[in-house]
Amino acid sequence: MKRASASEIAILEGFAETLDRHRAGILAYYDHPISTGPLEGINYKIKTLKRQAYGFRDMEFFKLKILALHETRQVLVG
Repeated sequence: MKRASASEIAILEGFAETLDRHRAGILAYYDHPISTGPLEGINYKIKTLKRQAYGFRDMEFFKLKILALHETRQVLVG
């Protein structure tokens, strides 16, 4: 980071500053490798289901569909 800051290249200096600001979080990942990826995936599935569920008559069915999401697999089409 010292070399990037001393380089007088604006992009490298900005990158070094960003790394310095996030240093604690980056290093903490190596102590506790926890990712929010699975949670983000579940949230995405719920949002998609909510868009598809427009017009469902009862909320109980929608809740059951959300609870059953962990058993489904998404397939890429294309």
